[in-house]
Amino acid sequence: MSLVLYDTLHREKRVFEPRDPNRVTLYVCGPTVYDHAHIGNARPPVVFDVLVRLLRRTYGADKVIYARNVTDVDDKINQRAAALGVPIGEITAKYAAHYLADMARLNVAPPDLAPHVTDHMDAIVRQIAAIVDAGCAYAAEGHVLFDVSSYPNYGRLSGRNLDDMIAGARVEVAPYKKNAHDFVLWKPSKEGEPSWPSPWGDGRPGWHIECSAMIEENLGLPIDIHGGGIDLVFPHHENEIAQGVCAHGHARGPEAHGEYAKYWMHNGFLTVDAEKMSKSIGNVLLLHDLVQSMPGEVVRWALISAHYRQPLDWNQSLLEQSKKNLDRLYGALHRAAGIEATEDEPPVDFLKAIQDDLNTPGAMATLFALSSEIERGMTSGDHAAVAVAKGRLVAAAALLGVLQSDPAAWLEGDVDDALRTEVEELLQERAAARAAKDWPAADRIRDRLNALNVVVMDGPDGATWRMK
Repeated sequence: MSLVLYDTLHREKRVFEPRDPNRVTLYVCGPTVYDHAHIGNARPPVVFDVLVRLLRRTYGADKVIYARNVTDVDDKINQRAAALGVPIGEITAKYAAHYLADMARLNVAPPDLAPHVTDHMDAIVRQIAAIVDAGCAYAAEGHVLFDVSSYPNYGRLSGRNLDDMIAGARVEVAPYKKNAHDFVLWKPSKEGEPSWPSPWGDGRPGWHIECSAMIEENLGLPIDIHGGGIDLVFPHHENEIAQGVCAHGHARGPEAHGEYAKYWMHNGFLTVDAEKMSKSIGNVLLLHDLVQSMPGEVVRWALISAHYRQPLDWNQSLLEQSKKNLDRLYGALHRAAGIEATEDEPPVDFLKAIQDDLNTPGAMATLFALSSEIERGMTSGDHAAVAVAKGRLVAAAALLGVLQSDPAAWLEGDVDDALRTEVEELLQERAAARAAKDWPAADRIRDRLNALNVVVMDGPDGATWRMK
């Protein structure tokens, strides 16, 4: 089975063939660290964490280099720092740490490389100079701007025609621009803002040049896969390609895009209760808050419950169903806790789904089928079948980054020691009552457990429990 990925540039699924199977490179646009990430910001890192897990399984853990940048130079960072009267580094360090902690709660592993913009100013300046030398950028009034007319392929990734964009422009064009859609590579810093030296005057980089310079510096060009949210296709990724290609004088025909990244992947939008997230509406959900009130695996499951390229509506029903789904899977593992797994590979059906452009809904269906096999085996006493299904379930779930908790702890939830002791004692009393065929007493004990929001699950090996 081959890994097939949908390539935004070619607008079709393509068999993934890395340039070098011993060095598979992936870059994903990461956070701008001025505040806590919202739930929409969490979808790309979760999606591409699944992809990285699959790539490492396919090519080897040490053969994949995954880079996810940190933008620590930005107008919003400057505004937050100025408002609090602190250096930008204090703001960015704080929220970068929060971001990593929140990602860890979602079982998102840290990338191999996390390049920060402030650590790459020399590389950024060098790349801008190369673009200027190639005749694709120009200096004007302390700015350096990319000349979009110098790159005939501009607009190919997003499917936009430059002439149509120019004709439809409705924004006021700065007087120093040659073309309305020329974009900034370097700009002067305002008074009190962070500033770095350059041949064009002290200032700071534009947003787009940061990623292309960090990619070249850390991974080299071209890379195998470039990923991010669908909102980044234009202008960010479109501009990245133009910069990365022109900085090295590559051919500017239709094949030029391949000199920057071989495959482009983008996840779909996330809405909240069928509405776009907006501060004006008041429906911006911060990931940091969500993971304080529910298990991170529930959030992760919800984020991959739809195919990554499809829109995802975030709502209470989605979260409740995600919790129920995980409870079912953890319940099967808990009932099979005493049986050692005899398999360590996912089943073929699971691999077919996940290798088909990360079809996570199809892969999840296989998890449920495996949990049903466990339940049937436990009921019939076929422990050999349980051992096989359990191993396959654990291996498959690991590729999705779920079922990473202890089943008993998951099902018990956030239970204090006193409640746990009370529940265990009640279960012992209930077992004794059932053994003595004292059904009224057994029913009274079960009613008491229900009042404690405890769900009792009877099985051939005894009763297990979880919180409602």
